Amino acid sequence: MNKAAILIIIPARYGSARLPAKPLQKINGKEMILRVAEIAHEICKQDSSCRYVIATDHADIECFCVNNNLPVIMTSVSCKNGTERCWEVVKMQKEKPQLIINLQGDNPLCPPSILWQLIDTWKQNSIAAVYTPYIYLDWAEYHKFLEVKKVTPFSGTFVLLDHQNYAMFFSKNIIPAIRKIDEAKKVYPDKSPVCLHIGIYAYTYDTLEKYMALEETVCEKSFIEGLEQLRFLYNGFKIKMIEVDYQNIDAISGIDSPEDITRVEAFITQNGELISQPCVF
Repeated sequence: MNKAAILIIIPARYGSARLPAKPLQKINGKEMILRVAEIAHEICKQDSSCRYVIATDHADIECFCVNNNLPVIMTSVSCKNGTERCWEVVKMQKEKPQLIINLQGDNPLCPPSILWQLIDTWKQNSIAAVYTPYIYLDWAEYHKFLEVKKVTPFSGTFVLLDHQNYAMFFSKNIIPAIRKIDEAKKVYPDKSPVCLHIGIYAYTYDTLEKYMALEETVCEKSFIEGLEQLRFLYNGFKIKMIEVDYQNIDAISGIDSPEDITRVEAFITQNGELISQPCVF
């Protein structure tokens, strides 16, 4: 495997309707983008074929990265989503990576083990076009999400699976709808049938290249679902869903609001840092 086989790209967009300058927001005193970079750094320390870079659209984020010795590339403000931003970075590379991992810049509590599972699944099974993780919500987590959505209705992304663990559909609504909870709990006593998607993607180079040649679909528009992965499904690409262990981390949705930062800070205060030893960049 060549030295540039795996490229982890961290899209870090400055603009956010509810949380301006989101990547630079501090979580327990440390900028969010620095926390995500530490996750990628952990992987690259252990695999010489892997490297990472932050992809941003704003000079303030670029300046922060440079000052903290984080690899960074400026990308166009016209990128509509993280996938497009990843492709722009890939085209700048001297060597074509075989696997591109899109690690969202607003996911500061992603266990490095999840990235390893994506990489290992890709190495063992090259049938899929895209690889991405999920968890089943237990009933306590399900009820917690019902409450969270009263405050931030579009927090979290949910996915329906087929019998081979390929994605059927993604939504910002909780799917499947549970019409009779008491009956559902009898059939599924331990965990609910609701799968929470973890917003990390691994694409092959050819998949990403083909994706960029496709038109935007209705459901991925920002005023509907706003989920770029729906373009893959609409055009028949296979998205392999990988069930992962989130290591008892309950603050697992991306950060979209000040309330989300408060939630994540409370988790870190109670449980400690994800990366126990600060990384030296």
